[in-house]
Formats: sequence, C-alpha cells, structure tokens
Amino acid sequence: MKSFKMSFAAAGDMLIQRKISTKYDGFAELKDYISKADVKFFNLETTLHHGEYFGNQFCGGSYLYADPAVLDIAKEYGFNILSFANNHTMDYSYGGLLSTLENVNKAGFANAGVGKNLDDAASPGYLDTHNGRVALISVVSTMMNPAAMAGKQSRQILGRPGVNPLRVDEKMELTPEQFEVIESIAQNSSINARDNISRAEGYQNPLPDGIAVLKELKFFKGEKTYYHTKPNSEDIDRVKKAIYEAQMHADYIIISVHSHEVGGTTKETPAPFLEEFAHICIDSGAHAVIGHGPHLIRPVEIYKGFPIFYSLGDFMLHNESIHKLPEDMYEKYGLTSDATMRELFRKRSADYTRGLMTDRRMFESFIPYFEIEDGKITHLELLPIELDFKEPRWKNGNPHISTNSNILERLSEMSAPYGTKIRIDERGIGIVEI
Repeated sequence: MKSFKMSFAAAGDMLIQRKISTKYDGFAELKDYISKADVKFFNLETTLHHGEYFGNQFCGGSYLYADPAVLDIAKEYGFNILSFANNHTMDYSYGGLLSTLENVNKAGFANAGVGKNLDDAASPGYLDTHNGRVALISVVSTMMNPAAMAGKQSRQILGRPGVNPLRVDEKMELTPEQFEVIESIAQNSSINARDNISRAEGYQNPLPDGIAVLKELKFFKGEKTYYHTKPNSEDIDRVKKAIYEAQMHADYIIISVHSHEVGGTTKETPAPFLEEFAHICIDSGAHAVIGHGPHLIRPVEIYKGFPIFYSLGDFMLHNESIHKLPEDMYEKYGLTSDATMRELFRKRSADYTRGLMTDRRMFESFIPYFEIEDGKITHLELLPIELDFKEPRWKNGNPHISTNSNILERLSEMSAPYGTKIRIDERGIGIVEI
C-alpha cells in the first residue's frame, strides 16, 4: 500500500495593521519555508473592514481593524487556512465580525471558529490539498465578554453571530480556616443578596452543598489554597462532536485555541484547563493542537505522539500602527479623541516603557513544520523567527527567520517539564524528538 503523508506549517498571531511590502529582506526565505507545507495555518488577529462599524463596549485590549487587502499579504506568505476566533473578533461588534467573515470567505481561506450562529462557529472548516484533506476546529477561551459567544439558532429565532467558546469553570480550594472567613464575608456583607433571592425564587439553581460564593467565584473546603480551572463540559462536548464529525470528512484534524489565561506567575505558563483541553482533543482524535494568544511562546508537548503547541507567539505585531479608535479607548486613559494616537499610545505605555511593544519576548517566536504519515507524526521541526524589535514603530513587527539561538533554547527549557526534547541542528532549526 502506498504511504500517505501530509505536511503542516503553523504561525501564531498575525496582528497586521499595515499593508506592508513583501519585498523586505528575509520575506522570500520565510515564504519558501511556509510554502513547502500542504497545510499553512495562522491566527488572524484583527477585524477586516474600513472603519465603518461602531466599536464594541468591550475590546480585546485594542480596537483592531485592517483593510481587507491584508489577506493578499497573508496569501503571499503562503497561508491557506486560518482562524480569527480570538479576543479581537468582536472589537467592532457584529458588523465587524460579519465583515471579517465575509472577507475571509471571499479570499478563499478555509476557516473555523466564527460563524453566524453557534452551529456555524463550531463546525469544522475543511481544506483540500493535493496530498489530502484537513479539518480545522477552532475555539477561544479569552473572549473579554460573554456576548462574544455565538448563540444557538432556534426554530423561531436566528442564532447570534460570534465565536466558538471554550469557557473556563473556576473555583477556589481553601483550607477550613480560610473557608470560614469567606462564608463570614459572604454572610455579613450581603454581597450575594441578589443572587440568594433569585435562587429562593427559583430563577437560579441552588448552590451545591459545601460551596460558598462571592459573586461569580466559587469556593470549596479542601486541604490547601489552590485556584482550580477546568474546561467547560458543554463546550468540550461540542468540540468532541465536531472532531467526531470531522473524522468522516477529513484525513487529519487540527485544533486552534486562542488563550491568554495563565497557570502560574508568568505569561509562559499554560493554565491547567488548557492542558486538559488539549489532551482531550488528542484523546478524541485530533492530530495537533495549535495555541496562540499571549503574544509570546509557550511550551511544546508531545502527547501520545501528537504535538501540542501551547502558544506559537506572534507572527506579526503592529499593535501601535492603529490610526483611529473609538472614544471609549481614549476615555480609558483619561483622554478624548482630540488627542493624537501618538499621545494615546504614549500614555498607555508610560512613555514607551511598558506593554507589548517594549518586551522583546513578543518579537521572538517560532513556526513549527511537521509531517504526518499514515496517521503518525514522523517529523517535527521548529523554525525560530524575529519581528525586528529594534526598528521604529512604523516598520517593526514583520517576521523573518532568526539566527538567535536563545529563542529555541528558551523554548526547550520551558518544554522540558513536559518531557519534550528539542535539539538545535546546524541550520539553527529545532528538531523535536517524537
């Protein structure tokens, strides 16, 4: 029987705000690397329109939109499949979401994770290549506001546009002494009075035995102080259903997950719920989990022979190349739209001393290239890239292949606790032991 092989390349956040020239030094080499794969994925970290939609009350940190023509730039890099299910999907409310979806479909990119209703957003997107067919299922845990979730469609009413959510169920384990303090605070402050009345009237479910609450956060009595996070079971069931469906329609299945949440005291540490989610996806039949969101690299794990990239970092970062913003953004920093964008960014960054654009880690990432043959990963390598940290704002943030060995050395160190072994070869590329 003839061997069956497909190849994959993936990039993290493409936060593009400028219609850049692709004639810059290093573009051709990066394009060649990406283009050698059959499946070439990236996360589109912006909405696509010309600024004709109103800003949402909640944004993903900045209000992002770009000319739809930037998709032509993505094509020039070689990409053919994407997700834009992230914390910026609803920056310009439903108008911006639907415009982005229309432009992505019009440009011919296979995509998943955003739709006109929940069934649409949860459905796999499919890409046909000359070597086979891949399914993409995409979720986002960092939504900024629950209104970003797509809604189910009833027999009578249209569903709500939005993202395919991965909600996080959270609760605090406390020692008996700490638990008593929380119970006392809840009782004496009346902070839960409205919810307690609602429960008594039957509009909310009663609290389970042994649970105390302060507003949304639940507490239970245990042996230590620990913040527990788990992926929401309803959302897990929806993803598992999509994987089950995709197994009938595609050769291989990849999962995209956008998550900013942390599991420790550093941005590099994945949250426990994300690790659990990724393992469930592989157990259910997915062949790779591609994470992005925190704008820096996170560990690589090989789980049951398949790769989990907890974050690929940034592929492009134009976070201060925005020319217009809603009034809400100015007000957040004590300004009005009479101020220039330069004034706003200067104030937000404390005179350019803090934020994404001042942190070198946000400008260092990697692109994995891997091959699956007859259902098994046979090769996985990691290409380090940089985004010109030292260049001025108007020209930095664009990717090129890096010769900085520190990127993969950092990645190797943070991946080691997962049992992942990365060897840096003579080309400066990381080779992962499968």
